[in-house]
Amino acid sequence: MGMTSEPRLLVLHAVRLLGFGDTPAVADRAGTDPAESATLLEEAAGRGWLQRSSFGDLGGWWLTDEGRRENERELARERDSVDPGGLIATTYREFLPLNASLQRACTNWQLKPTAAGRLAANDHTDPDWDDRILDELTTIGAALAPLDERLSRVLVRFGGYHARFDAALDRARAGQREWVDGTDVDSCHRVWFQLHEDLIATLGLDRGAEG
Repeated sequence: MGMTSEPRLLVLHAVRLLGFGDTPAVADRAGTDPAESATLLEEAAGRGWLQRSSFGDLGGWWLTDEGRRENERELARERDSVDPGGLIATTYREFLPLNASLQRACTNWQLKPTAAGRLAANDHTDPDWDDRILDELTTIGAALAPLDERLSRVLVRFGGYHARFDAALDRARAGQREWVDGTDVDSCHRVWFQLHEDLIATLGLDRGAEG
């Protein structure tokens, strides 16, 4: 059984993974009590780690630069404590080829070369093309399952990515195409992006420096 992270770390980290989110969304992503989450968010804002912004009817929290650094310090301390053997780093290396496959699948979901051009938008009128991509995503999801299980044996907060990915894929197979790559639902791509961010943040890596 993996270690359960401290609520303060979970809440600050949830903001990082979401990028921007209101208090209920942060509490849901962190898996923490909503009232406790609200208190921790206000405390973090008081320390200069978070700011709150509103855009029309949309309001939420986002990490400041100092908040990002604090999050990385907390993650590094946690990792050093629970993973001295480097299992997270080993799993991350196994994740990278799957990440490349996921990116290709999402690109093919969005674009379908035609006589008019290689970058023509996929209008989803070719079921064979779409079904082939959904099959690729199914294969990727199956490969994710053991990685998810291994990571959650180190840290409980890593659990759930595989279940969320499969749930999104089921919706996509049922005809809800936005569940492959939509940004406003918990789509396959959004789940994968958060896992990727979770891994590089935990390991103190730079996404832009990945080979």
